[in-house]
Amino acid sequence: MTARFIAFAAVAATGLTVSAANAGQVVFDIEIPTQKVAEYHKPYVAGWIEDTAGNHVANAFLWYDVKKQENRGARWLKDLRSWWRKSGRDLSSTDGFSGATRAPGHNTLALDTNTSVFKGLKPGAYSFVVEASREQGGHDQVKLPLTWNPAKAATASARGTTELGQVKLSYKP
Repeated sequence: MTARFIAFAAVAATGLTVSAANAGQVVFDIEIPTQKVAEYHKPYVAGWIEDTAGNHVANAFLWYDVKKQENRGARWLKDLRSWWRKSGRDLSSTDGFSGATRAPGHNTLALDTNTSVFKGLKPGAYSFVVEASREQGGHDQVKLPLTWNPAKAATASARGTTELGQVKLSYKP
């Protein structure tokens, strides 16, 4: 992994925008609903791109408890079952595209299309998948169909049922 990619991903994981010349921007708005429970744990959330056959193409982000001693938060990543089976267990490290868990509410993440997530993405039909899992809570997953054309703006949205509310994606070249 190059130092440039690690630096970009660290900034992207915080929700800040990184811009470059001639780059488009993909913005994700992910709602994490408030849960009425006695003991609340923020959900782990993963986002990735799949092709039409359901094959993993690229990881976009991963929000988990990165502050636990000795990286103990990584122990629960397998609860993001689909992401884990498709790409998570093959990662030697989540550094570079991970960030802390997010509180209930709207969480916005903007990614520059010059990053490795989108840079090699060929025009065509894909799904952007967001999966959430919460300790002593539920599990939820949404798929947003997306026709990727780097020269054309696009939007997609879907609604989760428990751990995810409205999930929106917008792309501007």
